[in-house]
Amino acid sequence: MAKVLVVDDEPNILLSLEFLMQQAGFEVITVEDGESALSRIAEAPPDLVLLDISLPGISGFDVLERLRADTATSRLPIIMLTAHGREVEREKGLALGADDYITKPFSTQALVDKVKVLLDEAAS
Repeated sequence: MAKVLVVDDEPNILLSLEFLMQQAGFEVITVEDGESALSRIAEAPPDLVLLDISLPGISGFDVLERLRADTATSRLPIIMLTAHGREVEREKGLALGADDYITKPFSTQALVDKVKVLLDEAAS
C-alpha cells in the first residue's frame, strides 16, 4: 500500500485529504507544518507528498527546495496544493521541482487520479 504524506496547517483540509486518500486505498500520514514534514520524511520517506505552500514556520516552497536538494528525496513525487492560484507561484513551484501544482478548491477525483499517475511513474 502506497504511503502518502499530507502537509497542511488547516485541520479541516487535513481531515478531508486524509479521508480522500484512505478511500483511494493509500496509507496516510498527516503533519501540520514544514519542519514536521521534513523530520517525518527523514524518518520514513513516504511514496508521495501532498504539500501546502502556506505553512507556519518554513513554507512549502522551502520544504520542496530542501527535499529536492537531498539526494535521498530528490525523486520523491511532490504535488503542491495551494489556495494561491497565481501563475507566478505555480511557475515557482514547478521550477523548484514540484511534480504537479493544484489550486484549491480542486476536484477530489482529479487529485486522486494525479496521485495514482505519479505513483505509477515513480514505480516504473
